[in-house]
Amino acid sequence: MPSPPRVTVVGGGFAGVECAWQLARRGHGVRLVEMRPVRTTEAHETDRLAEMVCSNSFRSDNPANAVGLLKREMEAVGSLVLEEARKAAVPAGDALAVDRSVFAEGVTRRITGRSEIDLVRAEVASLDAVRGEGHYVVVATGPLTSDSLAVSLKAALGDSYLYFYDAVAPIVEASSIDRSRVFAASRWGRGEATTI
Repeated sequence: MPSPPRVTVVGGGFAGVECAWQLARRGHGVRLVEMRPVRTTEAHETDRLAEMVCSNSFRSDNPANAVGLLKREMEAVGSLVLEEARKAAVPAGDALAVDRSVFAEGVTRRITGRSEIDLVRAEVASLDAVRGEGHYVVVATGPLTSDSLAVSLKAALGDSYLYFYDAVAPIVEASSIDRSRVFAASRWGRGEATTI
């Protein structure tokens, strides 16, 4: 029986490391290409894989909702991201929050310790750089894709298929709230409600 094909995974964030990990567990040789520290971003501070840049929360850990249920499903298939998140967990009510440094260090150690995964620190500036190598390619670069790779992706896919939705929380000016119409309560009935 032939060995499973090699796969190049571009991007060492959550999706990239999880993809590389799952492929390696199934016998694939994986080349995981991460541009940091060769080329950094405005948001990252380290060269570690799966570095969380804007929060330390994986959101709810309650299996009664979709986010919590997804975590259980990921754990059922041996998710590296969830295993390391559990090890790095910090108190956060019913959310799964982590010590970001411990989490990224754990993920990086596990990926670099896997013999099937070859971690390459280089920028992939275009799809042409990884095409035609006789194996599969997964692009998992997310919202912090380098400008040059984004241009290459747009050329291959067109603008109508590339979207980025930031999850920034809205800011509401307290003086703009009509207090006679507001219902103030704690989130999901836990903790104390605060008023402004």
